[in-house]
Amino acid sequence: MNEQQTSAPSQALQPILSWDIGTAYDFFISLEVLHEPEKYGLRPSWAAGVRSRLSTEERKVLEDVHGLLWLPLHWVHALPSTKDAASALWALRQTPAAQRALVLLNPHGLTEGVFNVLSQVVERRAWNDRDLEQVTAFYKEKEHFHTTRKVEVFLEWLSRPEEFGELYFSALQAYYQAFFAEEEKRIASVLRRGLISAQELAERLPLSELLVELSQGVHLEEALKVSELVLVPGYWNTPYVIIPKIDVNTLLMVFGVRPPDMSLIPGEQVPDALLLALKALADPTRLKILRYLSNESLTPTQIARRLRLRPPTVIHHLSALRLAGLVHLTLDARGEKHYAARQEAIQSSFAILMDFMGRSGSEE
Repeated sequence: MNEQQTSAPSQALQPILSWDIGTAYDFFISLEVLHEPEKYGLRPSWAAGVRSRLSTEERKVLEDVHGLLWLPLHWVHALPSTKDAASALWALRQTPAAQRALVLLNPHGLTEGVFNVLSQVVERRAWNDRDLEQVTAFYKEKEHFHTTRKVEVFLEWLSRPEEFGELYFSALQAYYQAFFAEEEKRIASVLRRGLISAQELAERLPLSELLVELSQGVHLEEALKVSELVLVPGYWNTPYVIIPKIDVNTLLMVFGVRPPDMSLIPGEQVPDALLLALKALADPTRLKILRYLSNESLTPTQIARRLRLRPPTVIHHLSALRLAGLVHLTLDARGEKHYAARQEAIQSSFAILMDFMGRSGSEE
């Protein structure tokens, strides 16, 4: 999952709510999805086809730093108001090549020590075993663990910051020209409608209920414990939310707005929401899990005991149900995950199926 937990001091007052929008957010998020397609329910072969439009050298640099130089949403948020992909690329071009990696790294998503290590690697144009040990230890604690070799390659790139800055920018520009320039046109109006719809919901719902609605079933208690919460509509991350810390007291939440009748793949006739729901419901173990979750909220460990399955197996099934939007997810104070069936989404899946079956064959 891409929902990140962020701790902050508890406070009685609710955070100030602000809004932002821009296709530059999806520009970077789409690259994340194309490198981990199965997690987002995207066909790996199609994702590989998009990546193949880049040169071998450009593909390699993107793959080398994927998951380490993670989504620079804090940087996008700081851009001028247009915040489309072209303006993001223009802003990055104005940054000296040797500094591009550091401006894209989110210091609030790293420990101060790790950020200092990475900064020193850039400054020294070299890294050592101690640097490798510290950075690897940090990523071992993250949900997406990367091997020591992966971190080693990342540090090697940072030790050649001018070369990295030029090649990484070239890869982003090539990706924009080969794919995202057209994709941006397809999703821009969807993002605008999603923002308007969310703002209308905000006028009717308490903030805690608003966040559950926008996150498609995630109870985000920690998001209520910051001074400011910035809400941003996203297309490519649907149904997941992405929640980086962008300031000491500020969270940014990118919530999914891709409609149930649209797909990540341009021109795809079968909606993603329908396909993911049918795949999730086609598995007997997942049906049993949903039946349990229809009666009470349970943790993966509790479900594993009832089904006499290993916890990793249960987590795999819960991830499929979450991707299909069929479960609520709550993180308790200890960070433990509790799941419950999302009845309205289950009913909606059948409605989407009936609507799809009733469409004219002339649309194909």
